[in-house]
Amino acid sequence: MNYAVITIKIDPQTKKEAMETAENLGMPLSVVIKAFLKQFIRTKSVEFSARDEEPNEYLKSIMKQAEENWKKGKHSPVFNNAEDAIAWLHKDHESLL
Repeated sequence: MNYAVITIKIDPQTKKEAMETAENLGMPLSVVIKAFLKQFIRTKSVEFSARDEEPNEYLKSIMKQAEENWKKGKHSPVFNNAEDAIAWLHKDHESLL
């Protein structure tokens, strides 16, 4: 089988970590990339997972503030349908329209 070469630019740390991860799984990085490309062709989509991602400090602070606001009742109401939401806006909050 003939092979074609794909050249990509990536930061050295990402390359190092990707190679180590592939090696820990018992395969070369080229196998991972080939599998990804074949899945991309088959599904015509790109999927990402954030399973092991940790939110940064800014996001953590925003999430904490949102939780505090929720507990204090400082949030928008929840509606089951668009008609109820529009009625709420017309009733008490016409300045928002």
